[in-house]
Amino acid sequence: MELKFTKMQGCGNDYIYINCFETHVDAPEKLAAILADRHYGIGGDGIVLIMPSTIADAKMRMFNSDGSEGKMCGNAIRCVAKYLYAKGIVTKETMAIETLSGTKKLRLNIINGEVVSVQVDMGKPILRPDMIPVNLPGEQVVGRSVTIGGKDYKITCVSMGNPHCVVFCDEIETLDLTEIGPLFENHPLFPDRVNTEFVKMLSKNHLQMRVWERGSGETLACGTGACASVVAAVLCGITEKDVEVKVSLRGGDLFVCYTDQGVLMTGDCHKVFDGMIHLAGTTIDESW
Repeated sequence: MELKFTKMQGCGNDYIYINCFETHVDAPEKLAAILADRHYGIGGDGIVLIMPSTIADAKMRMFNSDGSEGKMCGNAIRCVAKYLYAKGIVTKETMAIETLSGTKKLRLNIINGEVVSVQVDMGKPILRPDMIPVNLPGEQVVGRSVTIGGKDYKITCVSMGNPHCVVFCDEIETLDLTEIGPLFENHPLFPDRVNTEFVKMLSKNHLQMRVWERGSGETLACGTGACASVVAAVLCGITEKDVEVKVSLRGGDLFVCYTDQGVLMTGDCHKVFDGMIHLAGTTIDESW
């Protein structure tokens, strides 16, 4: 059984994209674990299904490398827009893409017929602890002191469709995220697990970030995490609303603006290559 795919990356966040306008994929959570393996599969942070939608131009489903499904992925949705435009499926400079966290509006920056960057309206952040979710009292969790793994941290919690825990640090380069990340991800404070951003303030409008993503580990970038970090910076008085903030990640830079209407995120999107993989010994339904 052969499966066509396109490898794409936004800010170093690489996923395997499958055109479900042409192909039906059964058991995508199992497929994600097979294809995302960097030694025995294609390699990536997960897979993304690009699907028809009855309420938007297209629908996106994203599965992490462990097979768990994410409600939203800011870097992946930009690549979906680029794919739709390049393939002639949706030939508009503004698109609406359905996700599990709602329909997102996107504006494409097109130069010489090619999509080079995309701005995504990520919507309003969720700040109520019970809706993020995080098991802490109050209306918001901003600069709250907690103990995780025997160490004290001040955390700010935000949902951008996925739950995020933001920690501001003076030094992030030397952090051992392979040790610290799972302690946050699997802590009882976070019933749905959590993505954790460790953020250093370089200037008022420039943040540096490393991220541990639930289900994927440390990745080169996280779009929703960059948005959550800027929201957290505003809540903590580090920066202001209505100002574009540069967020530098291991894979590149994203630009985020938090307004009263919501969060706007702008970043790049690149096709790496097209390919075909032969699937053998899987439980994927061959009837598709």
